[in-house]
Amino acid sequence: MFRTSRFLLLAPLALCATACNGPEASAPAAGRPPAPAQGLQAVLPFFDQEWAMRHYWEDGLAEVATYEAERVVYRKKRAFTSTLITVKEEFNQQYRVKTDDYQRADLFSVMKVNQFCQIPTDEYPYHYLTSLFFRRDQPVALYKMTTSSQEWCGNTFKTIIDDGVNFSQTYDSYWDGQGVGNRHLRRDVFLEDALPYTLRALKFAQLPAFGLKVLDLQQTSKATPPVYYDARLTTAAAAPADAPQPAWRVALALAPGRENVYWFAKDYPNVLLRQTTWDGRTLRLKATRRYAYWPK
Repeated sequence: MFRTSRFLLLAPLALCATACNGPEASAPAAGRPPAPAQGLQAVLPFFDQEWAMRHYWEDGLAEVATYEAERVVYRKKRAFTSTLITVKEEFNQQYRVKTDDYQRADLFSVMKVNQFCQIPTDEYPYHYLTSLFFRRDQPVALYKMTTSSQEWCGNTFKTIIDDGVNFSQTYDSYWDGQGVGNRHLRRDVFLEDALPYTLRALKFAQLPAFGLKVLDLQQTSKATPPVYYDARLTTAAAAPADAPQPAWRVALALAPGRENVYWFAKDYPNVLLRQTTWDGRTLRLKATRRYAYWPK
């Protein structure tokens, strides 16, 4: 039964892989990194493509930022601590993970962004871990994402990989009607989960304003079909009372009544200072430091 269901799911996806993507749906040459989707090309001038290439990230340390956070779970706001980790890593092309062999010929540098939190509720805690990976010279185009949730009802895991033609998503959900599956997603999108990193590379001083396509939040316990927003981004200098230091305010209008707002420090590396979202998620920076957390 499992094999039959999986074949029925994958077969139509394979048939529509090219048709769904139009003229940009051609796989990259072997060994070459995929270029950003054509739908992203128009917004690239608003971003500093060298943002992550600075020597600042070459010291082998991770930026660990902790936030006072809130999120609505079971119709109530829950307070918790959220941690965002940003660090340069060396990936290998074969496995698309951090390499152990630095003599390989297929290495390339990525920026890893880990988002972790534990959210208490009245009965049991929720745990979320989302890992996002971007090539260092492509702060806009996602290369890979994994996200998982764990709580007493079950666990859910989702992966998105840029295969050069689509975003290929696989998922394993404990929810009825979802289960195990695979689907193609649009590749010309910003992930809502990635915006706390991606927007750091904006050319803030130019006060960019533009339209963009946004894929809805993936850090959830469900593997529901994707929702795409035709969003509008605007940038302004933040009011002094809105942030603890000079900051830029980036507003993202996803749909009527749905706006996310992000405040980024004016000084490099433009750390996220604060965030509010239409569905009640908030972040407020408590502390940030750079250190090698992995051997501790």
